[in-house]
Amino acid sequence: MALKRPPVPTPSGRWPVIITFLEMTERHRAAPLPPPALPHAIIRAEKPTVSFYRYLYDAVGRDWGWIDRKRISDDELKAILTAETTEVYVLYIRGVPAGYVELNSENLPEVVDIAYFGIVPEFIGMRLGPWFLKWALEEAWLKDPARVTVNTCTLDHPKALPMYQRAGFVPIRRRELEIDPIED
Repeated sequence: MALKRPPVPTPSGRWPVIITFLEMTERHRAAPLPPPALPHAIIRAEKPTVSFYRYLYDAVGRDWGWIDRKRISDDELKAILTAETTEVYVLYIRGVPAGYVELNSENLPEVVDIAYFGIVPEFIGMRLGPWFLKWALEEAWLKDPARVTVNTCTLDHPKALPMYQRAGFVPIRRRELEIDPIED
């Protein structure tokens, strides 16, 4: 997939971003989605290394201008990844990482947050996103939170927001801001 993002900078050279915050207050009772028709596995990366996590983050977010985790130090990222409240699951297709989800349960019993979710560009279009999201939601609800949250923004795949809404998430607020682009 060709780079479709980052957005056109404003006159100040900053990126305009709209963040949509969503929540789900009860399990969405939809028909189960069929699993991928390819050999696949979802494996928890227990206390993943910073370099492996950065690989996943870059592989998923490179075409969308993801920068949040690029702006924090390795020590800060390691603290997040090794926290008991952080869980990282990797979707593999034929043994190749195809996507990942990061669940954060720091605010249990109130909230489980889908902190990061995405599919590697080479696997987009295979209907893995909705299926993997449904799997991640089941995992989140196992913790018995009052709600599950996620946010998406204009730096994500354009189908992210509709996919979250189809999964049962409801937008609760929006925030518009401008961010400084990261220099590689």
